[in-house]
Amino acid sequence: MRIHYSRYPIALSACAVALSLLSVTPVSAAPEGAPPGVPHHPGARIATPGSDGLGDPYYPKDGNGGYDVKNYDVAIDYDPASRNLSGKATISASATQSMTSFDLDYAGPPVKSVTVNSQKAQFTRTGEHELVITPPIQLTYGLPFQVVVEYAGTMSDTAGNGWTLSPSGGAFAAGEPHSATTWYPLNDTPLNKATFSLHATVPDGWDVASNGVRTSDRPAAEGKHTVTWEEKTPIIGYLTTVAIDKFTRLEQKRSDGTTLESFFAPGAAGQKQSLEKNLPQVLDFEEQLYGPYPLDAGGGIYVDTNLQFSLETQTRPIYAPWTDLNTLVHENAHQWWGDAMSVKQWKDVCLNECFASYTADILYPERVQHADPDQIYLNALGTADQRGIWSTPLYDPGVGKEFTTVYTRGPLFLHALRRTIGDDVFFTAVKDFVQGHRNGNASIPEFRDFIQSRTETDLTGFFDAWLNGTTRPADEYLYPGSLNQHPGLTAPQQRGAQPDWPFGRGDRKK
Repeated sequence: MRIHYSRYPIALSACAVALSLLSVTPVSAAPEGAPPGVPHHPGARIATPGSDGLGDPYYPKDGNGGYDVKNYDVAIDYDPASRNLSGKATISASATQSMTSFDLDYAGPPVKSVTVNSQKAQFTRTGEHELVITPPIQLTYGLPFQVVVEYAGTMSDTAGNGWTLSPSGGAFAAGEPHSATTWYPLNDTPLNKATFSLHATVPDGWDVASNGVRTSDRPAAEGKHTVTWEEKTPIIGYLTTVAIDKFTRLEQKRSDGTTLESFFAPGAAGQKQSLEKNLPQVLDFEEQLYGPYPLDAGGGIYVDTNLQFSLETQTRPIYAPWTDLNTLVHENAHQWWGDAMSVKQWKDVCLNECFASYTADILYPERVQHADPDQIYLNALGTADQRGIWSTPLYDPGVGKEFTTVYTRGPLFLHALRRTIGDDVFFTAVKDFVQGHRNGNASIPEFRDFIQSRTETDLTGFFDAWLNGTTRPADEYLYPGSLNQHPGLTAPQQRGAQPDWPFGRGDRKK
């Protein structure tokens, strides 16, 4: 994700939520009625309510305990003129403990009814986004269950924090980390990835874009049609989206046959279509860096709303009007770093944003535009002190600071790491790391350990200075390897002269 600020040319992003699973000691005898072949869990013996949060230090009420969602099947009917939405979310899950009740994360229109395994269930709404469901029969550990939530009401404009209105009268869902809760109920945590299907019914003349592959577009009653999208690669909540507008479409294919389908709102056609035609080449470039493209489709959704960020919604990023090539490269790098591989906790967000920024700000200019990557690094380092990037660490920056230095200090960190361990080790290791966590989650400590395992160089001091430190790293970590001999390493730069800031120029326009 890239956030656009009107005053400061610094792009910020959102972060990703994580959870810690309880460590339990197995007992020898399974309780009566436990499913065969399923290891016993103490929670299977006595049914209790599932937890209403997973204890993330930044967003403790995000996610819910007691179950694991396998699939979301969301059907909505939206009228742009009245902004009325009716929805039916079918959630297929399995119980990870025996439960008397459980929560879903939901902050959308009023709930009309809830069923669990086709039986009517009681429900209440509490807090900012808790939908508490009490099934008529307790849920048993290890067994699958299905929840159906029906809801309807007039949608409010969250202005980029979920359901967002467009100038045309259309709408789209975008925001991080809490977009999805505004339009369907879910287990809103990065650690519960699930497949996702959307069936969106809209008036004729309006189109629908979402994640994955568009599998059908069929007439519906009363001058409407229903568009179905399927995302078969597991996805987390804030990466899901729906966009409704009078779109212009651009269909492309990669050389391997992957379909790239992009959508342009009425005020975003023309120039943006020319920009999006770079997508096949951008994905080919990023695939060389990080391994096979991890998704089954690609594209983009170009809105004409005054949005302050672009977002890496899975397979089909949402682009603000100020988007340029730098942003296109950044958001598609997220399809590896953030989407296919997601963070465990929001404090790990550097895994998402440091890599997306390094890809767009240094690697793409180096490999495609033939720029000197060391000079880009040194130019940025020359003005880093004045930009105040050292006081907030990259790892565990603190609540409310997640979206700061990952875009400025982050690419500097990765380039310094590359020069410390060498290109062969660096590029092989990062490709292996992201591919090894495909469709899963990772943390900064895991990344540190993995990189250290690939080199005999002791990286303890380097990692501590760049990831955890709150002051400018020592020169040995700022100018490792060939950086120490680069002709651009002049005395004025070391003293903190201010050349033009070279990062994210395109998506930080005033």
